[in-house]
Amino acid sequence: MGQLKEECGVFGIYSPSLVDVSSACYHALYALQHRGQEGCGICFNADGKLTVQKNVGLVVDVFQGPPSVGEIRPTMAISHNRYGTTGERSPENVQPILIHHQLGSLSIAHNGNLTNDVLLRSQLEMKGSIFHSSSDTEVIAHVLTSHRLSSATLEEALVKTMKEIEGAYSLMVMSEDKLIAVRDPFGFRPLCLGKIEDGYVFASESCALDTVGAQFIRDIEPGEICIVDKKDGSIHSNKTYCKTKPSSLCVFELIYFSRPDSIVDTISVHQARMRSGAFLALEHPAQADVVIGVPDSGIDAAIGYSRQSGIPYEMGFVKNKYIGRTFIQPAQGQRENTVRIKLNPISSTVRGKRVVLIDDSIVRGTTSRRIVRLLREAGAKEVHMRSSAPKFLFPCFYGLDIDSKKDLFACKYSEEEMKEILDVDSLGFLYPEQVVKLSDHPGTGFCTACFTGNYPCPKRGV
Repeated sequence: MGQLKEECGVFGIYSPSLVDVSSACYHALYALQHRGQEGCGICFNADGKLTVQKNVGLVVDVFQGPPSVGEIRPTMAISHNRYGTTGERSPENVQPILIHHQLGSLSIAHNGNLTNDVLLRSQLEMKGSIFHSSSDTEVIAHVLTSHRLSSATLEEALVKTMKEIEGAYSLMVMSEDKLIAVRDPFGFRPLCLGKIEDGYVFASESCALDTVGAQFIRDIEPGEICIVDKKDGSIHSNKTYCKTKPSSLCVFELIYFSRPDSIVDTISVHQARMRSGAFLALEHPAQADVVIGVPDSGIDAAIGYSRQSGIPYEMGFVKNKYIGRTFIQPAQGQRENTVRIKLNPISSTVRGKRVVLIDDSIVRGTTSRRIVRLLREAGAKEVHMRSSAPKFLFPCFYGLDIDSKKDLFACKYSEEEMKEILDVDSLGFLYPEQVVKLSDHPGTGFCTACFTGNYPCPKRGV
């Protein structure tokens, strides 16, 4: 079966008495909706009984308000927003997944992509494991349960599991009496910890903590297993795998995926994007009258470009707020059709003017071409396009929907050809050596494999 490439959102909460767990999960999923729009789900823990509610669709479609949880109030829960690839839109692949075995029940929610899931799946199937989905999350579940049967504790089983699984994973694991957050040793995907009333919360991004009224405590360290014990409300960490691999946060979290009001590994996403725009202004200056950004993730970089260059920034597009994000639409045809109703240029901003257009990235080129056409039709005299990401030249194995070079715009065409296809007067990409400077915190490392081909963790097949 084909594997899933996921850039999802996870959330977990423990609150024994003061917080409405169902409502908190619902609102947290709303805050993380930008990370996945194909499906969502919540698994509740009420007196040790685990039940899951999930389906394909947006949060508002699946739940239509905080879900009803029956007479027994849950004290723990984990939840998930899913982003998957073409052909994998099915209820079986929606998370969290729930497993029942002889030592109890487990639920798992996963953000990331394993690099050795094909190998592990083959080995597990040869030993008799039966899979019900094509998700690599189910591979993790099988590995974990196999170790759980031979381990004294769930924590010990997770340590053994992390020795086997490779690649990107930020996990929420819930048993009958524990809520556990796990982050892979490279730290590809973000995960943070917060305090709420009488309990704790974990989330892919700090914006979800803000939404439920939780206080941000810290980021989960790469390689850390952070455990909340329902029995006494205590929290502790296992750091067996911390500092065993180079820090490799996916830099696309800062460029595109994360919300600008989030803090990821101590980095303000908003400030990082403005910094990328400033770098672009220095690397690729333009004689222009106005700077505009493509909503939403291009706006911060456009402000940074404007401040550095001295060219005024103005709002260039109005975005239909009820249309989802284009890059994570699963099919190319859907992406192109969505652009037609997603953005509308403000003619008074661009008519007769030389425009610097800032977008977060140019991956396949089709969306960018359509956006430039909108500006030309609105009367722009010149369009100078700038990408706050470097050229995408290599596939990603850690969660972006870029599994080969064949559809990558910068792989297929020279820069002059790209200019002609996009119909722009000039074109500039952020230099790869600058992208690692988006953080002002020393010691923060990034994965830039999709730009450079330098993979922190290799892909392994059967």
